[in-house]
Amino acid sequence: MPKKAPELPDSTIKKILNMKNSSLSISSSSAIWIGGGVVFLIFAIFFRPFATVNVGERGVMMQFGKVQDGILDEGIHPIIPIVTTVKPISVRVQKTDLQAQASSRDLQSISTELAINWHVDATQVNRVFQRVGDEEQIVNGIIGPAISEVLKAATAKRTAEEIITKRTELKDEIDKTLKKRLTPYGIIVDDVSLVNFTFSPEFAKAIESKQIAEQEAKQAEFVTLKAKQEAAAAVNRAKGQAESQRLVRETITKELLQKQAIEKWDGRFPTVMGGSGALPFININASEAPNKP
Repeated sequence: MPKKAPELPDSTIKKILNMKNSSLSISSSSAIWIGGGVVFLIFAIFFRPFATVNVGERGVMMQFGKVQDGILDEGIHPIIPIVTTVKPISVRVQKTDLQAQASSRDLQSISTELAINWHVDATQVNRVFQRVGDEEQIVNGIIGPAISEVLKAATAKRTAEEIITKRTELKDEIDKTLKKRLTPYGIIVDDVSLVNFTFSPEFAKAIESKQIAEQEAKQAEFVTLKAKQEAAAAVNRAKGQAESQRLVRETITKELLQKQAIEKWDGRFPTVMGGSGALPFININASEAPNKP
């Protein structure tokens, strides 16, 4: 006959049952925590209860699409999902290249390339976004038209030649006027650079011809001035020679000539050929000869 399994005491059976119940309760708690974590993760992914503002940006808060007064700084910020949304706006200095057409005071067509460095005022980001929009809308809606108008007003005061020769003054005027125009919109202009001016081919040719004519005129003026200076120098030399001769005539005497001749005499009498033979050129005793009656 097969042997019967030994019977366990009641206390042991209770302990085993308690252990099973504890395991089941622990498993249930773990499942609840895991399920809650999954639900929170799904909620965070789809509803995003926080907003991140990157470096160089500010966050514009909106509740159901309405812009709020508060501005979010850089970092992570808790928000109410669905109710609150955040629009990041860059406050870094940005460079915008534009090309504008204008005319000078003498009605010359000018094509100008400009580079504008600007940024949004960090304290007015929400108002700028509410009134104008994001960066692209700022450039297309505010900066572009302002540049065109300011440039036309500045170039209309100057001739084409003055635009070239007084470029620094033109740049300063555009810079100051543009800053004054854009500041009320919360847009700060850091600098304006006039990259290039392009004129019509006819005007460029006229400028080249004028420069050639000016060089030729300067060359002719130089030649004329040189001739005048040479003539004046010749007159001065002639005056000097005449004055020198006058002084010689006033100061020379018979005795002085006799003295100079003696100083230069080499001991031999220079002679000239005459009808009666060789005669002395200088008669030393001429002054001592007695006067004939």
